[in-house]
Amino acid sequence: SKANFCSGPPEEPAKRRKLLQELGDQKIPFLGPSDQGFQQLWDSSYSGLVLRRSCSLPAELHGQVQAALLTLRSKGCLLRDLVRIRDRDVFTAVSRALLGEPGHTYRYLDTRLFAIPWHSEDTEVKGQNCCDADLRAACKALWELNTFFCSDVSQLKEGDRLTQCAKAEVAEAKQGKEGDTESKHSEDSKNSEGGDSESRQSEEGDTESKHSEEWDIESKHSEEGCSGSKQEGEWETESKHSSEEGESSQVKPGDTSAAAGPEQSEGKFPGWSPKAGGGDTSTEPVGLGAHGKPVAQLKHTLSDYYIDEKKEQASGQGCSQPSPPQVCTGPVKFNVTLLNYMDPAAMSQLKEEPYYGMGKMAVGWHHDENLITHSPVAVYSYSCYDDKGESGEGGSGEKTCWRIGLKVAWDIHTPGLMLPLESGDCYYMRDDLNSTHQHCVLAGDTARFSSTHRVAECSSGTLTYIQSRCQEALSNLHTDPETGSHSLLTLLPTTLQHCEEIHNEVEFEWLRQYWFQGQRYTRFCSWWTRPMEQLEKDWRLMETMTMLFLATVEEEGRAGEGRREMAETLLSALTDRHQQRQTWRDRCHSSLAQTLPPEEAPVDRPFWGVDDPNMPLPFDLSEIINRVESLLWRM
Repeated sequence: SKANFCSGPPEEPAKRRKLLQELGDQKIPFLGPSDQGFQQLWDSSYSGLVLRRSCSLPAELHGQVQAALLTLRSKGCLLRDLVRIRDRDVFTAVSRALLGEPGHTYRYLDTRLFAIPWHSEDTEVKGQNCCDADLRAACKALWELNTFFCSDVSQLKEGDRLTQCAKAEVAEAKQGKEGDTESKHSEDSKNSEGGDSESRQSEEGDTESKHSEEWDIESKHSEEGCSGSKQEGEWETESKHSSEEGESSQVKPGDTSAAAGPEQSEGKFPGWSPKAGGGDTSTEPVGLGAHGKPVAQLKHTLSDYYIDEKKEQASGQGCSQPSPPQVCTGPVKFNVTLLNYMDPAAMSQLKEEPYYGMGKMAVGWHHDENLITHSPVAVYSYSCYDDKGESGEGGSGEKTCWRIGLKVAWDIHTPGLMLPLESGDCYYMRDDLNSTHQHCVLAGDTARFSSTHRVAECSSGTLTYIQSRCQEALSNLHTDPETGSHSLLTLLPTTLQHCEEIHNEVEFEWLRQYWFQGQRYTRFCSWWTRPMEQLEKDWRLMETMTMLFLATVEEEGRAGEGRREMAETLLSALTDRHQQRQTWRDRCHSSLAQTLPPEEAPVDRPFWGVDDPNMPLPFDLSEIINRVESLLWRM
């Protein structure tokens, strides 16, 4: 992991190595509910986090949502994603599905998820009966939860941290009994948003990485950008995770002591009392590492090596030109929820949280990416103890609950925060918490669902968007009404380049993404079937446009300078297309992809069938690329 921590641009490795040397084997302190100073730390460094206890939500809503999650699991709708990390395909540790506004998508780690629609209206009346009644009811229940979250988050006041209820003291007293062992282990049931834990995979060897790379998933969302910015985006994610892995070397849990803040004893979080016997009354939490050096002292010695992750700017989602970042204003409107499911008992291994000693991680440290700037995230957590989804808080023996862990990003002096979650608890990350902090999910003893509601940045991630892009490109294609023959309306190099960029976007950001994994959901919901069929028809017309472009370039009588510019434009587009097609072909036929059952296996599509008489261009473009290169060489 330390080796990964030192990866990145040429100017960074030395700083990171120095940071690791300074930290040695020390562990950064963290505070749980039973630690003194917990409330003060929450108020001062994690004020954007709000907990809504299970008992403060309507019982009817709980019943609907939990039944919906169990329905989705029983129907097989929750699937592990095959994602791309550092040029390597890995399965996510969590199983997931995306629900949301019709036509919305969510992209992360080179993977686009296609939303199953909320079904918030009577779809039979609208003629969109795309799934069975049980699935429609489940989707609608999660839409009801989404509506509740939109309203609830908007009503929160400045300073709100906890939505209490009459039964809260009982639950809190129970948590207090769990004492040190619980707080040391507890780490997050926070957004089990899926892939973020891939970061931990990257640090372990190939065998472990098959699980661990699934852990960093979310953190790479921001690099869903244009092909030109992917390299930078990938480094950003890699350095985020790996450097954070090195930021806090592993030390045994429990080497922390903390002071009681004045506000904790005032009962802002009643029932979560300081640990008994906590004799340290210093005002700054200090952790002693294996070398006996207080972490607090590192504040000065490491100041020169503080790394600002925001130096790396993420780009837009699959667009040819990055869009300026949108900022969340006005009422909150969550447009998608990423559902996650994980059963720790089914995992061969879970990595220990490396910086604080919080316990076993289900999802590693990450930011939720590809969101509108400063938009909130709302999470519903549901732990189920058996196949029927029963989550009795009683039963034999104490169960380790799921937890969320939070840390200030790239900060080794502010203690981490650990918050246990009971089944049905919800939490919100507001304001800039998601961008300035990182969070992780710490595994409990039971299986767990989470519904993570987001304001996804969808400026280039909706069906409406890509349909409009198709119309832009096809507006340069003329079809003779009598003969059906095609011709290009304008041969301006800038227009031709724009059309070829759209052509690549349609093929690689939509069609190949859909056939790689999005089509798996058609057996549950057929909403995307017709739109994707139309998108493939548009793609075939764009293939025809490329053929016409090639014919124009190869015309002998065309003026030299304009012909050269067109040939260079065409060569650039074809080279990019050829490389991406090969990448997708390799992914579809990889050894990991071959392990999937037929109904989930990636499909190498779109393609022109060998018997298709209208096939304008071969799938393998190498011969045509050679022709254009030869033409340019002769000019």
